[in-house]
Amino acid sequence: MLEVIALDADDAVAAQAGGAHRLELVTDMAADGLTPPPALVRDVLGATDLPVRVMLRDAPGFAPGSLDGLRRDAAALREAGASEFVLGFLDADDWVDEAACRAVLAELDGCRWTFHRALDHSADPEAAWGVVAGLGCDTVLASGSPRGVADGFAVLERLAARQDEVALLVGGGLKPEQVAPLKAVGVTGFHVGSAVRPGGWDAPLSVEAVQTWANLV
Repeated sequence: MLEVIALDADDAVAAQAGGAHRLELVTDMAADGLTPPPALVRDVLGATDLPVRVMLRDAPGFAPGSLDGLRRDAAALREAGASEFVLGFLDADDWVDEAACRAVLAELDGCRWTFHRALDHSADPEAAWGVVAGLGCDTVLASGSPRGVADGFAVLERLAARQDEVALLVGGGLKPEQVAPLKAVGVTGFHVGSAVRPGGWDAPLSVEAVQTWANLV
């Protein structure tokens, strides 16, 4: 499964044309991806029939800016048609902030969701895996290390062996030559952003680059 980061409806069209299987919709990549507005969600959902996972994150880092604001955002995004989400919070000790996660999840009853790369920045990603699975996500996006897939491969290999609990989606500095070794240890989900945007985040998403990754996957 190939998930591609989309910033707008044009990205969604290009990603689908290239063979992506799912989109992660965000805004403001300068802050590593924040919650998009409802109007953008409607535009993207109207441009593609791919599943779209919408980011719920209102501040850089992995602590929530405003839980009340995030809950309002979640409700507004659901009203706009979103049915899949991406979220995840850490507390001051870099542990999974279960209370914050559950507060937002209260607005997402029945929705599929991904716990994002907050896992990589937690005090113990492997211990956090079980906690996150208990929150009810069906996917965890991880690179195994805050520094990316190259440094996190050993952790990813161990997490891949625990996918009876939740599916592992690998992203974060992912390179083409890493796909085959990851597949060999049981990884089936791959997530790319800048890798399919050769001109940078201000340039269009490349259909050809998505096709290359879809073929690799």
